[in-house]
Amino acid sequence: MENCIFCKIAAGEIPSNKVYEDEKVLAFRDIDPQAPEHVLLIPKQHFDNILEVDGETFAYMQGIVKRVANELGIAETGFRVVINTGKDGMQSVNHLHMHILGGRSMQWPPG
Repeated sequence: MENCIFCKIAAGEIPSNKVYEDEKVLAFRDIDPQAPEHVLLIPKQHFDNILEVDGETFAYMQGIVKRVANELGIAETGFRVVINTGKDGMQSVNHLHMHILGGRSMQWPPG
């Protein structure tokens, strides 16, 4: 998508602090981290949100969450995966992305 910041990051047009990358997805550190470990996982193909993604891509992303959590060292202690959808869901970029948060005890409600 032409004006999508995450599409530009996935294409390498905007630099990011990469944690993982392959031909389908990119994981990079959030520029405004809400936890000691805060990584965004995006598909390189543009989907506005979770309601638009196909099952194959979503399942692939779920598998990458495990890999990233292991690489970050948060898999054993626990972590949170968040997908915001739409305005009321506080989605700030209209490109599907998973927040992988860890490195500290999470609170509920999130904050």
